[in-house]
Formats: sequence, C-alpha cells, structure tokens
Amino acid sequence: MTSTTFLRPWQALSAVALTAAALVVAFVLAPATLASTAATSGLASESRLIATFRSAFVGYWRTGAAGFGSELQPVVDYWFRYHVAKALLAAALLAVLIVLGVLSWRTSLRVSGVRAAGLAVSGVLSTALAVVSLAAVMANIHGMAAPFGSLLPMLFGAPNASTGPLPDTLSQIRQRLADGQNSPALEVIRSDYVKFHAVMAVEGTIVVIVLVVLSVVLWRGFRRTDRAERRARRLLAAYGVFIPLLTLALAVIVVANATTAAQPLPGLESFFAGGW
Repeated sequence: MTSTTFLRPWQALSAVALTAAALVVAFVLAPATLASTAATSGLASESRLIATFRSAFVGYWRTGAAGFGSELQPVVDYWFRYHVAKALLAAALLAVLIVLGVLSWRTSLRVSGVRAAGLAVSGVLSTALAVVSLAAVMANIHGMAAPFGSLLPMLFGAPNASTGPLPDTLSQIRQRLADGQNSPALEVIRSDYVKFHAVMAVEGTIVVIVLVVLSVVLWRGFRRTDRAERRARRLLAAYGVFIPLLTLALAVIVVANATTAAQPLPGLESFFAGGW
C-alpha cells in the first residue's frame, strides 16, 4: 500500500479522517467486548453491569472484609479491562486527531476560498474532538487506576436505586462516615476514592505542564513568523490563546482533585449523600 507521505494532501486528509472515524466507532462499541470474558460477558449490558455491581456491593459491605470476594471481584476486574481498552482507543484517537488537525491547518494555509474554509472547519473540529479525546484518556486512566472507585457512582441514579437492600447499605456507610467509624470495607472505599482523585491530580499536572510548554512554543512561533504571513500568524495567535485557557481550566480541576485526595472525608460524605 502506498504510504500517505506520498499521497496528495487531500488524500492524506481523507485517510486520516477515515481512521479517526473508525476509532470513534471502536471507542464506543469495542471496549465492552474487549473487556468481556466468558464469566463476565453479561456485563457488556450497562443495566446488567449496574444491577450486578449494586448487588455485589451490598454483599461486600455486609461481609465487612477488605477483599472483594467472588461476587464483586469479577465486576472490578471487568471494569479495569474496560478502562484499559477505552484508554488505549482514546489515546490512538487523540494522536490521529492531532495529525488531522495539523494536516488541515497546514493545507489551509496553502489554498484559498472554499477549500481553505472547509479545511479550517476540519481544523476546528479536529481540535474540539482532540480536547474531548484528551479528557477521555485522562478519565479512563484514573478509572483504570481505581476501577472500584470509578464503579461507585453506579450506586446512584437510574435504574431506581431507592428500592431493595441498597438504600440501607448506603445509609450505614453515611452513618459510619458521620460517626468517624471505620472498617476494612470502608477503608477500601476510602482508599480507592483517594486514589481516583490523586491519579487525576497527577495526570492533570503532567498535561498542564505539557500545555504550558506548547503555549510557549506557539507564541515563539508567532513572533518568528513574518508579518506578511497573516493567516499563519492569526492561526498561531488563536491557538496561543486557546491553549492557555484550556490549561487554566485543567489547572482548576487539578486543584479540586488534589484537595479532595488530601481531605477525602467531606467529599466522601457528599458522595454518599448523592452529591456525585
């Protein structure tokens, strides 16, 4: 097959765009299948996953032990594999979208009229989807690091969580937290909750550093670009403004997660009160 490096720009763009579209479909449809085993095939259904986890969580809490046991462990393992698949696919999609965005903007600077406008739209869409993909990578990394903690939100919301033994279990957890009591099971819940937020803070800090460096590179490129190249300068300036704004938003999220990891009790109490 001919390498895309020898194709015309529009052919390369088409090939990269098709790859991105295929990865989007794979990201949505493939993880549940990739994560499933013969024992956990039924968990590919979201409603089945939620029901199974809630039932297993109630049993886990009743035992009071730290170990997940035979009912909850397969669910946690499945959810770990699910996040691994999601993270890898999101990372691949992010890389492809970055390539698509760079190709779109570079090509748009060499053409004019309708073609330039169409390529600009492609560049903007690629950027927006790349931001979403970056968020997906980060979310699935800390979901992978703390799969039990990332399952906990399934204890709330639809399908109806106000019936059966689950409400009583949640009430007991709230009471334990309010009274400052502890147990092996509650310590595992607390530990995974802290890990979930700590990993987000760490990976967010790394991304913030990368974005700061990228901002510096963009503004240096802006200064070095000849004033006659107005379109290139506008493009560099636009990204030079957008990237710091994105960095600032992410920095706020990093601080919030670091604060929660350092002082988990208020967040845990709010979480089990339904404030996720």
